[in-house]
Amino acid sequence: MLVQTLYRPTSLSGDTRAIAHLQRHIYNVSSSSVIPGLAFTQFVGASPDDNQPLIDWGFVTTPQAGANNRSIQYARGKTIGGSSARNYMAFHRGTNGSYQRWAEEVDDNSYALSNLMKYFQRSVTLTPPNSDLRFANSSVEFASSAFNNSLYPNQPLQVTWGNWAYPIASWTQLALAKIGIPTNPQGFLSGQLSGSSWCPSTIEPDNQHRSSSQTSFLNYAMRTTGLKTYSHCFARKVVFNGTKATGVLLQAGRKNFTLTANKEVILSAGAFQSPQLLMVSGIGPRETLQRLNIPVVADLPGVGQDLWDQPLWGISYRVNVLTGSESVNNPAYAAMAVELFIANGTGPLASPPSLLAFERLSDSAPELLQNSTLQALEDFPSDWPQIEYLVQNGYAGDFENSMTADPADGYNYATLAACLVSPSSKGNVTISSADASVPPVINPNWLTTSEDKDLAVASFKRLRLIWSHMSNVTIGEEYFPGLEVESDEQILAFIQQSMIQLYHASATCKMGRRSDPLAVLDSKARVYGVDGLRVVDASSFPFLPPGHPQATVYMLAEKIAEDVKQELQL
Repeated sequence: MLVQTLYRPTSLSGDTRAIAHLQRHIYNVSSSSVIPGLAFTQFVGASPDDNQPLIDWGFVTTPQAGANNRSIQYARGKTIGGSSARNYMAFHRGTNGSYQRWAEEVDDNSYALSNLMKYFQRSVTLTPPNSDLRFANSSVEFASSAFNNSLYPNQPLQVTWGNWAYPIASWTQLALAKIGIPTNPQGFLSGQLSGSSWCPSTIEPDNQHRSSSQTSFLNYAMRTTGLKTYSHCFARKVVFNGTKATGVLLQAGRKNFTLTANKEVILSAGAFQSPQLLMVSGIGPRETLQRLNIPVVADLPGVGQDLWDQPLWGISYRVNVLTGSESVNNPAYAAMAVELFIANGTGPLASPPSLLAFERLSDSAPELLQNSTLQALEDFPSDWPQIEYLVQNGYAGDFENSMTADPADGYNYATLAACLVSPSSKGNVTISSADASVPPVINPNWLTTSEDKDLAVASFKRLRLIWSHMSNVTIGEEYFPGLEVESDEQILAFIQQSMIQLYHASATCKMGRRSDPLAVLDSKARVYGVDGLRVVDASSFPFLPPGHPQATVYMLAEKIAEDVKQELQL
């Protein structure tokens, strides 16, 4: 359980004038992390200095060979609601093929998408986009059948579209179509991830504030049940009687105490801290536990292994449309944005990162890839995309510091980014201490296979092609990294020096068949080798499905909750 902390909001892009202005004008918004338009600017840079310790765990990776040996900050929400209180709010589902692969890997056909759809729908209230407030050139198309408000009315998690859309995103959608990435009229909610679409977000339809697991599920449960939370406590380890989980050892200040479980213990500490808690509790690779003098409860070599994640890089231009840069350059514009958002949930701050696009380069541009890469990609389901494209409403540059990146030189900037969603590089997380307060050792291992490097370079070339079809809105030549980055070797070196991650670490306590040496959980999220213990979060995935995992995490929680109720006859 974590500490909920509120902090003083800061600027859209980090300029001192804007900081002072926003601090004067946004006083009645409890936390700037609830504001969609600030999602890309809230302490999410690669630099460990771009951190807010009141709301973030401060994790930093080991030096990464695939990122020019940099140690990169890995932002994680240290607040009630966890990273759902800090993420980019994108809400979509994976592909049919990815969930069928899930079903096969865990030997349980209930994970096929047709069987999962009720769990995807159960917790969500969908509100259609407000076409009166959105620009006409940002109209939304989606399959309304992907939700079922009539069968599941008044559900706590709110999903809708922002009342504002970046102008640069509309121009990007047109450019994407010109290179063969068309608009997807079904959206990304029915088992397809191809083309471009305005992705819905987890935001409240009335005020456009973030809808997190706290503001939705937890607040609802606390209003309607006897649920008790311990918000100022730190979980130190799971307590066992033999191989039966009986409770959790917690720390509050300088005191430790144990919460005893009547039925079972469920861990939901995320892709880094769930495996950490298992290991400090005696569940994990025997050699790791013995080295740290931790009594072995269950020897599970897969704990902390097979870490999936999605690296990201981008190209920035000066543009002749208004972007988030304008709030740095023009305090009056920043004031207008704040006032519109506070008054009625409109204006630039009501625009979450929402235009997404997915592409299978092996189909659309195979000439950009090596034969060995094309062959390796055949291991993925045929509907699994390889690259995701994202629009950032400002200057990202090298992603080092999200608060101070913008040049603040009077120009508006925009960034188009590419993200690898079919990675073959896998990482791991382990521990260096038996003390859970010592941060885990995080090694995402991005961009270390030849296939991932090949895809990265190819995606960069596609980004340049997209920008080439946006000459009506660009000013001058490519601003970052610049056209002097030309050869494949130079492109790869640039990517390795400037890449960041999309914060989608997964599969470190993976589900799988008992015969899988790396499997930690069965298909009902029960930890192998012990009784009364489950893990339910992104670490439970057998792999990371393509795209953003938020909707899949909520689905999994709904599904496992049903299993728990049935098994324990609750």
